[in-house]
Amino acid sequence: MRWSLELAQALVVLVLWVCCGSGTGCPCSDRALCEPVTVEHEFEVFVFDVGGKDWKYYDWFKVTTIAAFGPYDPELLCYAHANQVRVVLRAGMLEGTIYAECHWVGEGQMNHLIIIWKPPTGSVTVQMATNWVTFNVPWSPDCIDGRCYDFLRIANSCDFLFVMSYDMQSQMWDNCFAKANAPYYQTLSGYSAYINLGIDSRKLVLGVPWYGYDYTCTQFFETGRCVLEKIPFRGAPCSNAAGRQVPYKEIVQHVHKSITGRYWDDEQKVPSYIYMVNNTFHEVWYDDPQSISIKSAIMKKLRLRGIGMWNGNMLNYSDDHFIVKQTEDMWNALCPL
Repeated sequence: MRWSLELAQALVVLVLWVCCGSGTGCPCSDRALCEPVTVEHEFEVFVFDVGGKDWKYYDWFKVTTIAAFGPYDPELLCYAHANQVRVVLRAGMLEGTIYAECHWVGEGQMNHLIIIWKPPTGSVTVQMATNWVTFNVPWSPDCIDGRCYDFLRIANSCDFLFVMSYDMQSQMWDNCFAKANAPYYQTLSGYSAYINLGIDSRKLVLGVPWYGYDYTCTQFFETGRCVLEKIPFRGAPCSNAAGRQVPYKEIVQHVHKSITGRYWDDEQKVPSYIYMVNNTFHEVWYDDPQSISIKSAIMKKLRLRGIGMWNGNMLNYSDDHFIVKQTEDMWNALCPL
């Protein structure tokens, strides 16, 4: 499916109407904060936010862009712009979703657009009348979950691609065992595949998960051999639909109470743990500061544009000393020395 320039312009108009329709004018006490963020960051740290006020506790020394998935929050816009951080908002359209920055409600002038669109099949050409365009892509260009797009042409039409290097077990072809959400070598292979298509590595932002999967074992033999219910997805006999997503802030509360404690898998380079409820074993695979740091090193290895995560709300931002240290470690893992 190919996007025409006319459709692109129509989408831009829609986004302007959704984000910047008639209304109240600049919501910030300092009118200058309603102007576009013009700072160019050499290193991108892209944070998805799903709502609430957790953003007040983000590491604003690191963040360069906030993608706001929750209700529009003018306070977030003003605070982010005060820190020279872009904010992009969400608006629904057709089969997929578009994201666009609105500098201020009422009189905003859009100059940033993020496209996250999932057409049924075929390649996509993105052409947008704007000066900052990005596209979310799966962890690999090899037709993951039926996303058989023309990624090179998309990349050439965008400023960068956000690579969603998580949910890698959405299609399990080999066996129906619980596995890591984002194994290291699988992650690395995805970026290598994009670069081998001819995509400039500086157009790739590494996406990492701040969540894991809790799998119920239909049979349990040992760590790493938790048999799952067979839930097929797009032709694959098994999938991560057999588990439930668990935020990191919940995981850190449970791991030390588990049967195994934190268990490091050196092959997948991620941790896991086992617990039992009503005589049923559960295996939880997740990412923590160690596994995130290892994946973050891919940025230097392949000279990527930056890093981001789904999502910033997955951490605990309480003032408990132990929790504060865990949260700081996760933020610091995004930018290894």
